[in-house]
Amino acid sequence: MSDATDPPDLLSRPLVPIASEDDAVETCRTAFPRIAAAGGRPVVVHVIEKAGGAPDKASVEQREGAAEEAFAAIRDCAAEYGLDVETEIRYGTDVVDTILDAAADLDASAIVFHPRGGSWLLDLLTGDVRDKLVDESDRPVVVLPDSEADQ
Repeated sequence: MSDATDPPDLLSRPLVPIASEDDAVETCRTAFPRIAAAGGRPVVVHVIEKAGGAPDKASVEQREGAAEEAFAAIRDCAAEYGLDVETEIRYGTDVVDTILDAAADLDASAIVFHPRGGSWLLDLLTGDVRDKLVDESDRPVVVLPDSEADQ
């Protein structure tokens, strides 16, 4: 009998959050070879953050269009690895809470993501999301290294 922490179990139905088309491509290149090797079926989620009463930065239609472009990139990349992916847009005022709710709703085996790289300032801003996901998740969180780090 396999243990719930075995990689094939972790990657059997991972929730893979993406932020943009560029993030989708990098996440795909980093995560999908591993997920395919484990025989998993990823669920890719894009969160449209609502301002909670304040004016939104862009219209919902614009952000839904950007999400669909990211999903198209994910589908193209997933096909290279023989993966069938589900995609879903979620809406919420807190990105982390929305990702955690999606993972619970979809009974994800883990939350798998590639942190967006960049400067220390970007890490300071996005590190909160990464840290909060790791700290507050009720399921495993897999933070993948850059695809170049594998080589």
